[in-house]
Amino acid sequence: MFITQKPPPSAMLITSFQLHSVLSTAYSQAARKFLAGPSEKWEKKGIRCSSASLNCFSGGILKMEVKNCSSNGGCCASQVNNGDLPLPGAFLEFLEENGLDPSIYSLAESIPRYIRVKPEFESDIGGIESELNCKLEKVIWLPSFYSIPPHIQIASSQSYQLGKIYGMDAASGAAVLALNVLPGDHALDLCAAPGAKLCMLCDMLGRTGSLTGVDVARHRLAACRTMLQKYSIGDVCRLFVSDGTSFSVLPFRSKYGTDGTNPEVSEVKFAEWTNRKSRKEKRRERRARERNYSKPNPEPELLFYGRNSGVAGLSKSELFHPIKDDEPCSSGYDKVLVDAECTHDGSIKHIQKFESWGWKTLQRRVLDAERTDDLFNLQLRLLTNGFKLLKTGGTLVYSTCSLTVAQNEDVIERFLCLNPLAELQEVDVAEKWPCKAGRIPKTLRFDPTTSQTSGLFIAKISKLP
Repeated sequence: MFITQKPPPSAMLITSFQLHSVLSTAYSQAARKFLAGPSEKWEKKGIRCSSASLNCFSGGILKMEVKNCSSNGGCCASQVNNGDLPLPGAFLEFLEENGLDPSIYSLAESIPRYIRVKPEFESDIGGIESELNCKLEKVIWLPSFYSIPPHIQIASSQSYQLGKIYGMDAASGAAVLALNVLPGDHALDLCAAPGAKLCMLCDMLGRTGSLTGVDVARHRLAACRTMLQKYSIGDVCRLFVSDGTSFSVLPFRSKYGTDGTNPEVSEVKFAEWTNRKSRKEKRRERRARERNYSKPNPEPELLFYGRNSGVAGLSKSELFHPIKDDEPCSSGYDKVLVDAECTHDGSIKHIQKFESWGWKTLQRRVLDAERTDDLFNLQLRLLTNGFKLLKTGGTLVYSTCSLTVAQNEDVIERFLCLNPLAELQEVDVAEKWPCKAGRIPKTLRFDPTTSQTSGLFIAKISKLP
């Protein structure tokens, strides 16, 4: 890190190459105060939403100020960090084209890690702290979320293995909270993997309503299934391997079909789901899956369904019945989350992984010109289909972990032009969130410097009658 003045002897200079043991000190009282929510002091410094703030996007450029932390938890030197991650030229060009400051990628060791504690285990915070050997700082503005020093690993802990906690960035939790899911709702997570948002949605629903998770990648959705089973929260959930841009299965209702017909009495019904299957059954399912995927328009693959998800006892024709154009307006989902595929440039830790994965992988997965050109269309199609499946009066949240305008505000503007029944809504629970306004009124942006989280864009949309 480059500093503007020589620190006192007691100062500890934190770099990405030092031992993780010093990071608990860096995670200081200042960080704890920040997590409690916005304050008058922050607003004077421009940390809350302010068009004039140096810490906000000004003219499309993300400005950053960081501090060196002394051994007593205080700050001794203000500095502008140009970053010590060897970002490749192609990625730097991508950042420059989108008005983003590359120095944000040096902040990984100063941004806390976030975990969500399942509500029924919040009374055992002391035990979880003893096991992780660190203090859990409650995130006041986000229920059931706690911050821990960034070097703490939770995967080997008993609390994680027993399903008491799971890792989830606070900004991602905010996107789910913005959806305002209530018990009894029928909710859809159109891009469900890797599964943390899905788990939070399950907790919010409880044992009523239903949750449908969709993802185009079967192996990633299988990881979601594992999480649901691990945390014992999949009772009202069903998972489909499907393209989110064309998925068309409506939530479980008492009646299926719109033509008054009933399925054949002899048609096979779905039995209660089990993962204990014989080799013969697994081979039969694999062959059926291969036949389905060879079709021009394969039907969704039902990967998992809970006991009270409404699937058991249905026939295949009932579950996958064709829907009429106006049917979702009355029988669609009450809440839809579209956490769309993006370049992930707002996730510092994700970008850092490419240092070990290889920067050529970044070039192929993120910066490929054909892929980035297609992203806008993909995001727009995901948003459009999610809105199509939304019930009249229902709520949709669109989010990405990109900091670019092209993948966020531009997508929303285009979508609103094409959908006169769509209306942007205020995120009413965001009053105390450490975020700032997006370029479009009523949209929100989290970023590493303003929010001490990963970057995230949130837009809340309702469907008018």
